[in-house]
Amino acid sequence: MVNRNLIRNLEDDTISQELDSLFTSDDDLASLYLPNPDAEETKFQVNEIVKGKIVRVDSEAVIVDVGFKSEGTITRAEWAEHDDPPNIGDEIEVLIEDLEDELGQADDPSGLIRLSKVKADHIIHWRDVISKVNENDIVTGTCTRKIKGGLLVDIGVQVFLPASQVDIRRPGDIGDYIGRVVQCEVLKIDEQRRNIVVSRRSLIEKERQYAQQKLLDELEVGQVRKGIVKNIADFGAFVDLGGIDGLLHITDMSHTRINHPSEMVSMDSEIEVKVLNIDREKVKIALGMKQMLPNPWDNVEEKYPIGSVNNGEVVNVMNYGAFVKLEPGIEGLVHISEMSWVRRVNHPNELVKIGDEIDVAVLGIDKSGEQMSLGMKQTQDNPWDKVEANYPADKLVNGRVRNLTNYGAFIELEEGIDGLLHVSDMSWTRKISHPNEMLEKGQEVECKILAVDIERRRIALGMKQMNDDPWANDIPSRYQPGQVIKGNVTKITNFGVFVGLEDGLEGLLHISELSEDKVENAEDVVKVGDELEVKILRVDTEERKIGLSRRRVDWTDEQEAADEKAQTETKQSSADLKGGLGESGPLISTGEEDDAASAEDAPVEEAVAEEAVAEEAVAEEAVAEEDAEKTDDE
Repeated sequence: MVNRNLIRNLEDDTISQELDSLFTSDDDLASLYLPNPDAEETKFQVNEIVKGKIVRVDSEAVIVDVGFKSEGTITRAEWAEHDDPPNIGDEIEVLIEDLEDELGQADDPSGLIRLSKVKADHIIHWRDVISKVNENDIVTGTCTRKIKGGLLVDIGVQVFLPASQVDIRRPGDIGDYIGRVVQCEVLKIDEQRRNIVVSRRSLIEKERQYAQQKLLDELEVGQVRKGIVKNIADFGAFVDLGGIDGLLHITDMSHTRINHPSEMVSMDSEIEVKVLNIDREKVKIALGMKQMLPNPWDNVEEKYPIGSVNNGEVVNVMNYGAFVKLEPGIEGLVHISEMSWVRRVNHPNELVKIGDEIDVAVLGIDKSGEQMSLGMKQTQDNPWDKVEANYPADKLVNGRVRNLTNYGAFIELEEGIDGLLHVSDMSWTRKISHPNEMLEKGQEVECKILAVDIERRRIALGMKQMNDDPWANDIPSRYQPGQVIKGNVTKITNFGVFVGLEDGLEGLLHISELSEDKVENAEDVVKVGDELEVKILRVDTEERKIGLSRRRVDWTDEQEAADEKAQTETKQSSADLKGGLGESGPLISTGEEDDAASAEDAPVEEAVAEEAVAEEAVAEEAVAEEDAEKTDDE
């Protein structure tokens, strides 16, 4: 209650009159100072939007009464130049940023609460947009700014468009979209963070999926369609037919040879294409351009009959052959094996290069596969057609050693015509292990034609055949049984020693004929290079062998006769022991006879083996020649 007696005691009557006019009763005055117990207390919280009335405006701040025990302050900078200026009495919505405490705010000496109009407007606008937009909705906005990971799009509020969602194929620079109006699908709304993620790609994919299905229903093989070139690769171009990309392969662009698709099409250009194939399950379409043009292969068999000779231009050279263009759209392959009758071509560029004009013969045509087999050598004379006439048997010829192999030497008689000189045909008497013992590459030699096989294109040559066989008369006349001669040890084996009697002629000194004493190892008695005096036991002209003895060098005729008689009796005794075995052999082997037989047969077996190798080498000459060529190149 107001103490009016106290007021009357005041000396200033004017004050008393003013108070009396304001308050007609004690209750009116008490209401200014005492809270109304019936009134509901208003509670304020930070980050709450409330309504308030502007009560004061100055150059730095705007004071707003929001119904709190103290007013709030808003910085004057929140009103932009293009906004309506704040006026006293205007009602506005503001965001409470901070409330006063008992001591007042440290940065606000007056103790006012801090408010924000801009933030309130932003939140109000966000809530308005959220109330109208849901996930999966389609929104339209303008790309305003490029940020890390994508773009900001203004749809009324700023939303995020990730770079991976800008287009189906990620663009090189997403900054090119700034300022463009785009339609996007809302992927996610985060109300707590006030963040919206949108995708332009998902919207395009859905539109394309719808367009694809519609287009697939309309497409048929053989249709001619217009499309836009969307991408160019080395193997072809991708053409957008209106929702589906088809592949225009480089081989289906032109009947003529092109090196790159960019020679025929360019990016974003509109072209006409023909539908060649449709895979509806995998959504793949093959397109063609050349199929809309006349095909030069339609009458190729009439224009280029097999066997005809035509002039063409070399357009490509590979390691297996050269491609020759006869006319635009008509090309054929000259295989490396069809380039020359005589030259051994390792690479086609040895004979031709791109741009050369050459004559070729048509060997074969595959019209359906649009392939043609051509030949260069067929336009020239085949030298093998004249070989039989130029190189008859027994003719002496001169040639150059082109290559050496283990079994012989290839002698070049003329360019592309080689003959094989086998090791067994190099000498009558000398045992040759490798041709390099007598010949070297590049050496000029004279040979005799032994045989010509036109069908297999082979010529057999011989050197020893140019002279008489010394085993026929010469050797038997100069080397006779019982004759004592000298020679040098050339080779030692487990069954004996080979002794060189003259150049290329050897005799076998069996281990049993080395000494009167039994010899287990020939190397214990003689060494390679030792000169020995030996006696000739036998000369076998058919087997081309000479048997020698060292232990009999000093034997007299009586000793020889006695030894021969003893051997005869031994053979007769062995024959008597055959018993029930009939003619199959002795019942008991003495061992010595077996050793002697082995010694006698060893050179024979060696000679037979050499002949077998020689025959095998001639039989496989084709393969050998190829190996020889490789060796020659290396």
